[in-house]
Amino acid sequence: MNHENTTPSQRQNRTKIHLQHAFIELIKEIGYHAVTVKDIVTRAAYNRSTFYVHYKDKIDLAEDLLVSMLQGLETAVGKPYTPGQTVYTDKLGSPSFHIVSYIYTNREFFTLIKFEDTLPGLHTRLPQTILKIYKEQFEFETINHTPVNMEYFERYTAYGFYGLLKLWIKEDFRESQEVFIQEVIELTKTHMHSFRYVGGID
Repeated sequence: MNHENTTPSQRQNRTKIHLQHAFIELIKEIGYHAVTVKDIVTRAAYNRSTFYVHYKDKIDLAEDLLVSMLQGLETAVGKPYTPGQTVYTDKLGSPSFHIVSYIYTNREFFTLIKFEDTLPGLHTRLPQTILKIYKEQFEFETINHTPVNMEYFERYTAYGFYGLLKLWIKEDFRESQEVFIQEVIELTKTHMHSFRYVGGID
């Protein structure tokens, strides 16, 4: 029964992945605005009717792709932690930064940030998602418990981390994940004593 129920769903997911992959390739080659549905189905080796089973148009595909990847990012962040866990920055290691592994694993998508004519909303919604993660999933403690405007602190930390991620992506991941994470850890130690993982998204 389960096999009968899941096989069509798996087939649909596979088709959507093929369409998304083709879309990403085309954006990198000719820019988002030049891509047509015909281009997408030709590259993915499907027909138009198959495309319209899954998406209303190119805009619908773009939004689905962006939302799914950013939701995946939100989920990935909490994988190393349990709710209520406090982590001290002097004990941080590579496993604490599953978000970096997620971005590297999905680098085909995240390299879209290198392009100007790219997925609509990517340049604004990616840093906004990182800020949302910082605000909703963590509570931070500054060095020496120095009182600060925590809203400013979260923005400073989130957008600083985004800037480093963006540079890493633009340089085609020149540094290994391990080296990049270690650099981030050393910077984190300069202004953060610890953080508490509140919990992930539902």
